[in-house]
Amino acid sequence: MILPIYLYGHPVLRAISQPVTPDYPELEKLIENMKETMYESDGIGIAAPQVGVSIRLVYIDVDVLGDDMPELKDRRMVLINPEVTVLEDGPVTNREEGCLSVPGIHESVKRIEKINLKWQDEKWEEHEEVIEGFLARVVQHECDHLDGKVFIDHISPIRKQLNRAKINNILKGNVRCGYRTRGFKPLKKK
Repeated sequence: MILPIYLYGHPVLRAISQPVTPDYPELEKLIENMKETMYESDGIGIAAPQVGVSIRLVYIDVDVLGDDMPELKDRRMVLINPEVTVLEDGPVTNREEGCLSVPGIHESVKRIEKINLKWQDEKWEEHEEVIEGFLARVVQHECDHLDGKVFIDHISPIRKQLNRAKINNILKGNVRCGYRTRGFKPLKKK
């Protein structure tokens, strides 16, 4: 089932996500729904908070970029309770990022592109891997969602100011997307 993507401004995107346990109800169904939602939205990664669920769950599929970056070929990952450690000996690069929850905004974000990642997969098997390059960026971007952050938190104040009109339009729900969305409508003052 395709779920709505929660947009910037919704409190679920600022909440610290809770760990997932093996008895989490209908976890397999949620993972499948997240995959379907991400593919329908033309994304390469999605975190559970983006579909309104505040748990530590991410799905990534960067295979579509495999022709240009062969190291991404066939890279699909279900990350349950991921733990990211940024490795300081990695290269620092600026690359453009965008986000399904922040439509219409793409900005250059500086990140160290070498991480150590620990996680459990959908079969509850534990993994640990040093990941570099673009995949490390995608993992960090998605895992930021689990900690209540979005990519525009990493851009300079001047770039935020230059995007202020777009951000305000997202907050007001004045944005068109090619996928289902859910914004946040604050209560009106009487």
